[in-house]
Amino acid sequence: MDHFLTIFDLSTEEMKGLLKRAAKLKQLRQEGRLPKPLAGQNWALLFEKSSTRTRVSFEVGVNLLGGNAFYMSPDQIQLGRGEPLEDTARVLSRYVDGLVVRTFGHDRVKTLAQWGSIPVINGLTDLCHPCQLLADLLTVQERLGTVEDFKSAWIGDGNNMAYSWIASAAVLGFTLSLACPSGYDPAPTAMAKAKELGAKVEVVRDPGQAVAGADVINTDVFASMGQEAEAAQRLKDFAGFQINRELVEKANPGAVVLHCLPAHRGEEITEEVLEGPQSAVFDQAENRLHAQMAVLEALARR
Repeated sequence: MDHFLTIFDLSTEEMKGLLKRAAKLKQLRQEGRLPKPLAGQNWALLFEKSSTRTRVSFEVGVNLLGGNAFYMSPDQIQLGRGEPLEDTARVLSRYVDGLVVRTFGHDRVKTLAQWGSIPVINGLTDLCHPCQLLADLLTVQERLGTVEDFKSAWIGDGNNMAYSWIASAAVLGFTLSLACPSGYDPAPTAMAKAKELGAKVEVVRDPGQAVAGADVINTDVFASMGQEAEAAQRLKDFAGFQINRELVEKANPGAVVLHCLPAHRGEEITEEVLEGPQSAVFDQAENRLHAQMAVLEALARR
């Protein structure tokens, strides 16, 4: 593994290996026995989108593994004045040992990986959010004891999170049902690639149909970063796609509820469910740290 850009880039063995290592690193952290594979290394965090969980978990993760992490926004470097990404990639490769990128178009993270000579980690693009999916699946593994034999339901927008769930279903083989309003389907390229790989993935219009027999129920905000102007219309379009007690009761007993946060309580999920006994959202948020440490370790220059 040279970079970590999308889940589709991973084999089943690589995906399961990262999750196994993430669980072990979590245990080692609790015991105060973490290895230091990033000792002497410097990792840059280039963020063109704001962040809480991604930024803090990566900075802490790099530090815990013995390295040094520092944050850069476009207005702090020449990228904000129009320097080509190709040049930025080549220059940063002379200074740092790895790069975490949180940006808009997926082509931007691909360009940085192509033109640089250091590992690049996708901290989020408009296309996909692979780091979040590792944390989600680590949480599923902890709660269900499997990342292969279960059904997951995605309720809401066919966004970058939906894309990454589709990719994960294709790589690991679990069943995925996505309930999306008309006009908000997942990227056709994701569905096509998943089908080519034999994935058990479907898109439906009825959230109740999606959660029937589900062991995991997942959602995201109706309007993501950059879609604020569409928020009012999206709120109308997503009426009926809220995760509430009535919907959860249609899933398997004890189904795990996930949300990548931040949550708009009362919109895509109710306060009752988010704070309820089936919610694993804060374990899920914590697991960003452990999952990303596994990625960092796997990409660390030896």
